[in-house]
Amino acid sequence: MLALAGWVLLQLFVVELFTVTAMSMRPTLHEGDRVLVLRPTVDRAVARGDVVVVDVRGTFVPGRAVTGPVAGTPLARAPGDAFVVKRVVGLPGERVACCDSRGRVTVDGSPLEETYLPAGVAPSLEPFDVVVPDRRLWVMGDNRPVSEDSRSHLGSPGGGTLAVPAVVGRVVQVFP
Repeated sequence: MLALAGWVLLQLFVVELFTVTAMSMRPTLHEGDRVLVLRPTVDRAVARGDVVVVDVRGTFVPGRAVTGPVAGTPLARAPGDAFVVKRVVGLPGERVACCDSRGRVTVDGSPLEETYLPAGVAPSLEPFDVVVPDRRLWVMGDNRPVSEDSRSHLGSPGGGTLAVPAVVGRVVQVFP
């Protein structure tokens, strides 16, 4: 009983395990990979370049995101499609745009060095230029041609951005 209580507390406040179900993060993550996420309050805030699991209800899918310690846990009762794994590209207050004269995504006018993109894949086929609102994030998949990410939801609530509190956690371990 004590072990079960410990596991529940661990999932509520420290880590959670998710299964990748789409190919939007290839080559970094593949379908069927299991990822261990560390809650953002455990060691540090979310940073650009982090691969995160986000509850996208109310932005990318209908419904209301569950935030706080129960986000991502069985207590939140979220359907599987309510969570996505994406890379943080833009932080609050930053201007994220695509593309510069060399075809790169820029943040506040400086090009990103996106070494994680698959060889030969353009950073974006659609141009965009957004300023990330306060307490929100701009996220993109690594496999840009198939990723349904912030670019795909410019007309959705939040203008394609996701609320910082909707981040369930940062991927810290991958189990293929």
